[in-house]
Amino acid sequence: MIKSSSKNNSKPVLELKNITKSYITGTNSFTALNNVSLKIFPGEFVSITGPSGSGKSTLMHIVGLLDNPTSGEVLLNGRDISKLKEHQLAQIRNVTLGFVFQQFNLLAKTSSLENVLLPLLYSDVPKKNRHQIGVDLLTKVGLQDKMVNTPAQLSGGQQQRVAIARALVNNPQIILADEPTGNLDSKSGVEIMNFFHQLNEKEGRTIVFVTHDMELANQANRTIIIKDGKVTEEK
Repeated sequence: MIKSSSKNNSKPVLELKNITKSYITGTNSFTALNNVSLKIFPGEFVSITGPSGSGKSTLMHIVGLLDNPTSGEVLLNGRDISKLKEHQLAQIRNVTLGFVFQQFNLLAKTSSLENVLLPLLYSDVPKKNRHQIGVDLLTKVGLQDKMVNTPAQLSGGQQQRVAIARALVNNPQIILADEPTGNLDSKSGVEIMNFFHQLNEKEGRTIVFVTHDMELANQANRTIIIKDGKVTEEK
């Protein structure tokens, strides 16, 4: 298993510096993240956990470039990207990050193969190569016989494996997973976590996942615990 000791001899692929995120509703202000700093290094398997309302989902949105901080810096490969415009962030997300969500986020009337290939619509991958890439990834996640099936024809675990294949299609630097087993039965949840372990251990993939389940969080090489918008512990 790749240990977080890799940080001793490499630069962070992602770094948050003094991140604060506040929301204003009418006359009320709420601070979801309060001066949070952290580093993610290449090849790490990191979990982010904490109680409901702690700020972990907001933190994941900042890490995933889905939301901008109120203050602070987000550095990707040493470059401050926190002030970039949305179309620039969208391009970086598509190329650099792979997302796996609790709700799967698959298109309902679209086949497994077509769902996997969706991110390639905005990539530089030649059209003639795209089909084979999708076939290879679905084979990799054990769904070579489900390529034409729509999400409704798949179990929850199978849908999540399609989502993982989609997350890998642009060969991202970082895979981000938000409660990836939250909608799965325990057996399917174990299978999905085992697959993340394989991606980390055999391929050196950098993986960051959010979970409220401390047992799952402890499977990571490093666990970041957040409470009341602050990082309270790392282990």
